[in-house]
Amino acid sequence: MKTILIVVGKTADRNITAAIDDYVGRIRHYIPFELVVLPDLRNNRNMTFDQQKAREGEMILREIQPGDVVVLLDEAGKEMTSRGFASWFGHKSGIVARRLVFVIGGPYGFSPDVYAAAAERLSLSRMTFSHQMVRLIFVEQLYRAMDILNGGPYHHD
Repeated sequence: MKTILIVVGKTADRNITAAIDDYVGRIRHYIPFELVVLPDLRNNRNMTFDQQKAREGEMILREIQPGDVVVLLDEAGKEMTSRGFASWFGHKSGIVARRLVFVIGGPYGFSPDVYAAAAERLSLSRMTFSHQMVRLIFVEQLYRAMDILNGGPYHHD
């Protein structure tokens, strides 16, 4: 199974980008992993939030392949502990045939079409984070899950 993280727009902060790259490298020691960065929308000043979500949704849906299991990182999603996420991921890796695709949308959320394509929604916290930070938090948690599943020293209870 390959794991994909789709994000909308570049990460602007170089420090966050460096940290994301570090965790992506660590994750790849355990599993096939790809970070797909979709371009920022152009000329979006005259667009409503719904129009922006629709355009971003079109880009996201173009990246999804038949048979993918899509999981949205969404504030209304299911919350779990790091160990719970590791267990959830371990279970998914045993049943997902091809690709497990996580998606972080733009600042206004997801379009109805993207919600319809998703199998599940996960929340990283009840707190609100910038979309830049969510990327870092997610890849850190994915690495932590890999470490937990493989009996590594990174996670401490």
